[in-house]
Amino acid sequence: MKKYLLVAALIISSLQADDPLPSWKSGKVKQALLDFINNTTDKKSPKYIPEAERIATFDQDGTLWVEHPVYTQLQYCLDHAKSKSSQEQDLEKLAMQTSSGMSVAQFQKDVSSWLATAKHPRWQRPYTELTYLPMQELLTYFRASGYKTYIVTGGGQDFVRVYSDKVYGIPPEQVIGTAISTKFTYDTSGKPYLLKEPNLLLNDNYAGKPEGIHMMIGRRPKASFGNSTGDKEMLEYVDGLALIVLHDDAEREYAYGPAQNLPDTEIGTFTQELYNEAKAKGWLIVSMKSDWKKIFSFEE
Repeated sequence: MKKYLLVAALIISSLQADDPLPSWKSGKVKQALLDFINNTTDKKSPKYIPEAERIATFDQDGTLWVEHPVYTQLQYCLDHAKSKSSQEQDLEKLAMQTSSGMSVAQFQKDVSSWLATAKHPRWQRPYTELTYLPMQELLTYFRASGYKTYIVTGGGQDFVRVYSDKVYGIPPEQVIGTAISTKFTYDTSGKPYLLKEPNLLLNDNYAGKPEGIHMMIGRRPKASFGNSTGDKEMLEYVDGLALIVLHDDAEREYAYGPAQNLPDTEIGTFTQELYNEAKAKGWLIVSMKSDWKKIFSFEE
């Protein structure tokens, strides 16, 4: 929590200066973001949006933090399965097995304990430190401008809710993710608790994202941010600004697509068809290599 507060304080101090997005390079994308905020918060502007309608939705994996070489939650599942001597190979079954059959409180405890010690294999840093500084600045800037920020992720809703407030300043009630059902029941002493059951309630990917947004928020977002084909429908659904991140910086992070002849991948796939749609519809396309001065807060 202290680390997030420090990062937030640094970002807020920059908002008070001339540049609210100091880790973004000057150019078309940055100017479009500044213009969007100015236009939608200026009561004299024809594009003004009342504060109650200022909703911004952000995908997490690959949009707010690193998703390669595997999704963070998948690594948790693999590590947790090993600790249980599991030989499970099917990823969906693995995710269900390591996320159900226990109380919500026990799952939260397990995730918190894992995050406290697990480190990314490339940077040897906690996964919670591998958030993108430009996107953290954007979250803070949007909130300072009266927007309510939501995470809308294909990852597990209960998993992300464990750390969303501490890492992004987004409270758990503003996290929408893939969810399994829970059952209200009692332990042997008669104490009530929620049991996580192995039944899929919401697959918050692809079309599931706008469906989840409608179910949990009840308003169409005025700004949405993603990075892959799993975010396509959410970006199509937005009533305003759409932005998609292209991972094209192998030196500082990773490079993958296969859009723009980048390496193909099953993790965070960004196809050429999606790239073409983004161009045709006027979505903002962020090049990590060209648009971001810094990717991580720990960069020299």
